[in-house]
Amino acid sequence: MECIRKATAADASRIAEILVFTKRMNYRHIFQDDKGSFGELQVLPLAQSYLADPKKLEHIWVYDDEIVKGMIHIEQDWIEELYVDHFFHHAGIGAKLIEFAIRKYRVRYLWVLEKNHGAIRFYQSHGFSQTQERRLQEGTTEWLIKMERLLPI
Repeated sequence: MECIRKATAADASRIAEILVFTKRMNYRHIFQDDKGSFGELQVLPLAQSYLADPKKLEHIWVYDDEIVKGMIHIEQDWIEELYVDHFFHHAGIGAKLIEFAIRKYRVRYLWVLEKNHGAIRFYQSHGFSQTQERRLQEGTTEWLIKMERLLPI
């Protein structure tokens, strides 16, 4: 049975695993920073940070069909993070997570790396459009672009 549910402390290691490996797969070619990708970005410390501060999980939802395959972090009316385990890409999980966020939280915007063309296309297919607003990804020389979704009247 597939479902989207609120993340719990029991999901900490799986969420950390999805985040770490998906970020490595998607961002290594953009940032070209192996020290960051393989040194600083580690599953165990990230999972421990969720366990040490369970409030970090309050705004995270997981896609769970007996295996947690994806996660979405929603803050008020924006998507902070959306990641699907690489092994389950193109299975509609990201679409279900984003549609959940749109329906339940009426999300209006998100920030995405300008060079992450696959993510930009994905968000566009779900009604988000690029704006002219840009900002640097903290601690890097890479640009984030803001994408907005117009709400139905």
